[in-house]
Amino acid sequence: MAQPASVAVAPAERRANFRSGLRAGVGFAFPTFVLAISFGVLARSLDWGVIAPIVASGVVFSGSAQFALADVLGAGGSALAAISAAVLVNARFAVMGVAVASTLEGGRLRRAFEAQATVDASWALANRGGGRFDREILIGATLPQYAAWVGGTVVGVLAGDSIDPDALGLDVLFPAFFLGLLIEELRSGREHMAAAGIAAGVALVLIPFVPPGVPIIAACVGALIGLRRAR
Repeated sequence: MAQPASVAVAPAERRANFRSGLRAGVGFAFPTFVLAISFGVLARSLDWGVIAPIVASGVVFSGSAQFALADVLGAGGSALAAISAAVLVNARFAVMGVAVASTLEGGRLRRAFEAQATVDASWALANRGGGRFDREILIGATLPQYAAWVGGTVVGVLAGDSIDPDALGLDVLFPAFFLGLLIEELRSGREHMAAAGIAAGVALVLIPFVPPGVPIIAACVGALIGLRRAR
């Protein structure tokens, strides 16, 4: 299906939309900062060192992918299993990227760079319905979240030696984060509920028999298959 054509927007309106996106993004910055601190602390507790978690947050910039990596590696899974789980968990961004593609500007490199602003909250804020997205709001809303995510990771990593993640209950944030994503998806309709059921069933069956990380990969594949058949 062809992408909707871009609509010309006056420079003044672009600036106003960008500022609007910044203000909206600031509202998501604090919870992002707190979540990033927990990631930094837990990554440090898993012996990631100081540099690796910060680089991961700066380059990957995805709580779901980074938590999946930490979860699998922390459970003793292989690097391949951890990376595969992270890629599958983030598979939704491929579809989201296609949706916003027509609003991005410039050549391939610039468009690829601008596409990094496609995160869950910003994507939802920029959605104008009918396949239309506001580029300025998308980018503006992402900037405060990116700064909060990287900054929070730095704080968590540097404070990692002085914070006990188990005593503060930070270890619960891994499953709580994914539970929050699951609840949001379950509101999207019965096909999403069916896909979640398939994923949970596959994971429960495999956990006692396969190495850490494999159940997550299999669950992601099962969910994708369930969604494909439902549609």
